[in-house]
Amino acid sequence: MRAFWAAMIWLCLAGLAPAQDLSGLARLDPARSGVFDEGRDVVVQLGLSQAVPWRVRVLDAPARVVVDFREVDWTGIDTVAEDSQPVLGLRAGVFRPGWSRLVLELDGPMLVSRAGMLTGNGVAVEVRLTPATEAAFAARAALPEPADWALPAPAAVAALPARGEGPLVVVLDPGHGGIDPGAERDGYREADLMLTFARELKEVLLRDGGVQVVLTREEDVFVPLEARGSVARAAGASVFVSLHADALEEGEAVGATIYTLSEEASDAAAQALAERHDRNDLLAGIDLSAQDDLVATVLMDMARTETTPRTDRLALALEMAIKAGGLRMHRHPRQQAAFSVLKTPDIPSVLVELGFLSSDRDLARLRDPDWRTAMAEALAAGLRAWAAEDAAIAAARGD
Repeated sequence: MRAFWAAMIWLCLAGLAPAQDLSGLARLDPARSGVFDEGRDVVVQLGLSQAVPWRVRVLDAPARVVVDFREVDWTGIDTVAEDSQPVLGLRAGVFRPGWSRLVLELDGPMLVSRAGMLTGNGVAVEVRLTPATEAAFAARAALPEPADWALPAPAAVAALPARGEGPLVVVLDPGHGGIDPGAERDGYREADLMLTFARELKEVLLRDGGVQVVLTREEDVFVPLEARGSVARAAGASVFVSLHADALEEGEAVGATIYTLSEEASDAAAQALAERHDRNDLLAGIDLSAQDDLVATVLMDMARTETTPRTDRLALALEMAIKAGGLRMHRHPRQQAAFSVLKTPDIPSVLVELGFLSSDRDLARLRDPDWRTAMAEALAAGLRAWAAEDAAIAAARGD
């Protein structure tokens, strides 16, 4: 299997000009790019400003083609011509610092029959996909990630501080990022709005001292859901807050909502949001199916027995602070769903939907710096109130 990947990487690098500076940022040329059908085959052509190392592979469940580059500016990807029945959609962006990714979602099994970088008349990557059987596709998709291209190992785990001792360590998780823009509307991306808000909330939390703040991402990069939890563990987090502003296609959703972890969703909308967040990881090439195998299930259940009431008090404290600030909340302000990002068993974790991009009023609020300041102040107040209560309960119990 390693021989296959060695051959594929060699194929991807073979067309590079010896004098090419591979560290520079390549740019997509939308005018020389497209996805189109040739008979039963699909041809993907990407015009680039310069040659860069790259690779291509297929992944299953759902069926998709993943093409990684070092590194490409994907400006204009939304204007690339798409005229292919088997390709359901494509997305591209930063996957991790220094690397970018293009993902094509397929409606069925297809394998790479030809892949190469053309350098004759401008640089272009061309990938040809050919229909395949389910068995052949599954076998190719099951090949392990090449060691040279794998994600970095999770950060070392820090011991969690005793409650009430040391500073409050808040890990803020701006949802989405890079290849996964999240909800989009009128030129605004959930990933960008949440990164802006996380930075502002961090400043509010640091202003009064006694708090350490860590962001799961500091720029527009993709961070897998599992890795976000690893960041919290490595930081010795006292609390984990994931920030989102999603969109619902059906029904009216307005105002902030606070989600806690539960395998049973509060309603169909909550379940749909959780499934969509996990699906974004799957589309980007991250397998969430074995996430809970990282820790024995029984140990996780024991940890959650302790953490769940603390998380419930956290959600209540945030709800009360938001309402005290006179800020709009959803008609069901606290809900539950099986968000994978909330599954760190021993860290109180909540997901805060600040609003919904599908709502005109919520989008206007998210764009308003005065509203964002008020919301940041409310969340900071709620976190501090919860931390004080949590420490008092721990002291009374002798924890």
